[in-house]
Amino acid sequence: MTDPAPFHVGLTPTLVVDSAADLTRESHLMSWSIRDLARRLGVAPSVIYHHVGGKDLLCRRVVERMLERIELPAPELPWQDWFRGLLWSAGPRAAEYPGTAKWMLMHGPTLPAVLPILDAGISALQRAGFGGRSEIAYAVLLNNAMLTISISDDRLQHEGDGPRDHATMMSEFQAISTASAAVHRMGQEFIRPFADGGDAASRMRWNYYRAVVDSTVSGVDATLRLGDPAEA
Repeated sequence: MTDPAPFHVGLTPTLVVDSAADLTRESHLMSWSIRDLARRLGVAPSVIYHHVGGKDLLCRRVVERMLERIELPAPELPWQDWFRGLLWSAGPRAAEYPGTAKWMLMHGPTLPAVLPILDAGISALQRAGFGGRSEIAYAVLLNNAMLTISISDDRLQHEGDGPRDHATMMSEFQAISTASAAVHRMGQEFIRPFADGGDAASRMRWNYYRAVVDSTVSGVDATLRLGDPAEA
């Protein structure tokens, strides 16, 4: 079998990133290689490097694609509603591109595309009286949300492992005779939907995500809104 043609008429950086985004949506940002992308496009790997660059640059472009799809809430909203709106939009968008949430956790606000979100969020917190704690509050809010998405994404890297792992956990809960009724109830009401998979798992995933967002917003309001970190 010969290598793909080293050049491809009509190939552009946009088309390369389109294909990288498609691969990410089908698997995970960290699951595909430059060779996988080149094979999909019918070109040699060197063509990918020529048009866009290596895997790191491609990851940045895919993350930018995801960020472009996040809708900013209206600036006049109370900060709690503003962040709920932002994170309820950002979570599903990041989940559509598995691995992008983890990339953002690892690299932080290093992309021009994230700056409008960062600026709007910190402005909302400052208007609400967070003062010098605005940056910490913003990081807690975004990191908790993206960490929750990232954990689910990482499970998806191992196709089929999620439901099997939860099913194993369910059987272990049921086998522990000393487990309390509360533990068994947690297994039935929280873990079983993940073990069942499909729509049940998806509903529980997003119910849990919204609970994380709501709890984080409430916690930030209770612990960080008043005072300056230098005075803490």
